[in-house]
Amino acid sequence: MTETEHGREMQALSPDECYRLLATEEIGRLGVNAEHYPLIFPVNYALDGEAIVIRTDAGTKLSAADHANVTFEVDQIDKRTRSGWSVLVRGLAEAVTEDHRAELVERTHASGAEPWAPGDHGHWMRLIPQGISGRRIVPGQLPPAFEPGAYL
Repeated sequence: MTETEHGREMQALSPDECYRLLATEEIGRLGVNAEHYPLIFPVNYALDGEAIVIRTDAGTKLSAADHANVTFEVDQIDKRTRSGWSVLVRGLAEAVTEDHRAELVERTHASGAEPWAPGDHGHWMRLIPQGISGRRIVPGQLPPAFEPGAYL
């Protein structure tokens, strides 16, 4: 799907392209239903194949997401060119504990998900995608560069 406006194009991304883009970032947003509202949390993540691995604390994110349908979104925006992309994943989240198969726990811990925020982030979660979609805005013709004094 491509729409053109002032030279810009909106492109739908294939699932393969969505996963390729997810692999380029390490910060995303996890959407859960909790406390009578949909809540959005910034999280660090890594990929294990198509599964999204998140390290977190024992708070609202973990309790609301465990065995729940969640959304996960990652994007990259360039304000100067008014371009960018966005990937949305819908899936089932599950806390990974020592009760899981040893091989799954080991792969999860080896995923490379490293928290940026201080504090205890000793809990692991996997998001198993049920659907993935993405869009990219490709820039068209950019406005002329600003020249100091040109508008006086």
